[in-house]
Amino acid sequence: MVADEPGNGYDPLRVEEGTPEAVVINHVLHDPSRDREIPIRVFLPQTREPAPVILVSHGLGGALHDKAYLAPHWTARGYVVVYMQHPGSDEPVWRDVPRSQRAEAVTRAATPEQLMHRIRDVSHVLDFGKTDHDLRGRLDLERVGIAGHSFGAITAQAVGGARLGFLDFREPRIHAALMMSPSAPTVGTPEQAFGQVKIPWMLMTGTRDGSGISGETPESRLLVYPALPPGGKYELVLKDAEHMTFGDRPLGPQRRPRNPNHHRVVLALSTAFWDAELKKDAAARAWLTEGGTAAVLEADDRFRHK
Repeated sequence: MVADEPGNGYDPLRVEEGTPEAVVINHVLHDPSRDREIPIRVFLPQTREPAPVILVSHGLGGALHDKAYLAPHWTARGYVVVYMQHPGSDEPVWRDVPRSQRAEAVTRAATPEQLMHRIRDVSHVLDFGKTDHDLRGRLDLERVGIAGHSFGAITAQAVGGARLGFLDFREPRIHAALMMSPSAPTVGTPEQAFGQVKIPWMLMTGTRDGSGISGETPESRLLVYPALPPGGKYELVLKDAEHMTFGDRPLGPQRRPRNPNHHRVVLALSTAFWDAELKKDAAARAWLTEGGTAAVLEADDRFRHK
């Protein structure tokens, strides 16, 4: 690259040759205050220095193994990645249910009570990361981000500073939030829900990103970004991306083929976002805000920031 190109040589997809694979640790956390078991899967970089942390919250009916494509790249870029599984709104709610009844079973799990559990799960996982002997000294809890898809995005919105009606569930240890398939508020206006968000947010959606369960449409997902205050706010809209584009599962019962560039864009922009907002990397921020994203976006994808 020449000196005046965005990011001055920064490449969010670059991984140094010979970077060792992550160390994977599985735990089941017990929260005695709720008599609740929370499975987590932790991907640790080989370095022994404390590293920034990214929590991952799955969608409705999801599990620890969802979005498996994210952790190897983020970890290779120097992050600890912690996948959380949220009992009560996870895979077991539909796994042994007859196929004809699965959609109804999943819908029944999308309750305010389950969202409250998810919010408390986030705090409990962060508490554990501070005290567990396997993780003590490995997690930089002054630099924590959260990523979530669908119901996981609602979880990330809540702990990332969105208001739920008159209620505020912000987790002060969260410093940046990435929402794949964000949701407009069910109570009040988008401005009331998102107008006081203090931390950086990145939103990712697609022109076909609807949901038969939540009732969200591609258009309703676009109501979030305009309501956010300026400062570290980003929105990506992928052409023809649908709800499951951001995951690993097949695209519908017909197992439609994926656009292979979609996951590439997700990895590139999310990595630049974490680098800019958790590591305070000026080159990453320039790549995001000065046109560097053109290197990975396709012609009809849309990206903006404020």
